[in-house]
Amino acid sequence: MVDDWSSFWMAGQVTVTRKGGWMHSHSEEAKYMSDIKDAVPEMVEAFFGFDKAVFNKNTGNLDPATRELIAVGVAVTTQCHFCIEDHAKRAVKAGASKADVAEAVMVAAALRAGGGVTHGWKAMKSIAEAE
Repeated sequence: MVDDWSSFWMAGQVTVTRKGGWMHSHSEEAKYMSDIKDAVPEMVEAFFGFDKAVFNKNTGNLDPATRELIAVGVAVTTQCHFCIEDHAKRAVKAGASKADVAEAVMVAAALRAGGGVTHGWKAMKSIAEAE
């Protein structure tokens, strides 16, 4: 694994940490990360390296709070409850307010709802084409 990442398997729980703070602390399902790591270690290392690079506060133009707010919005849209909890806490720790997190949630919800409406166009199109 990447030098500053480590994995701990404790009592059926995997906690992946990164220098400077917790990344994930999951429940019973996380123990299966070892199966993924054992099967495709190079891919797991690449994933953690990619995640580390994306959230590195010393790279890119976006400040850490903005990156975390984007992550909250994406997590809400993808409905990953682990990611929602983790990135909401990290956004606040990086300087975002609770109101900022709420706004990111609502932006994500609006986009997800918009996607539902535009997919509805397909339903209407299929009816029109069948007539």
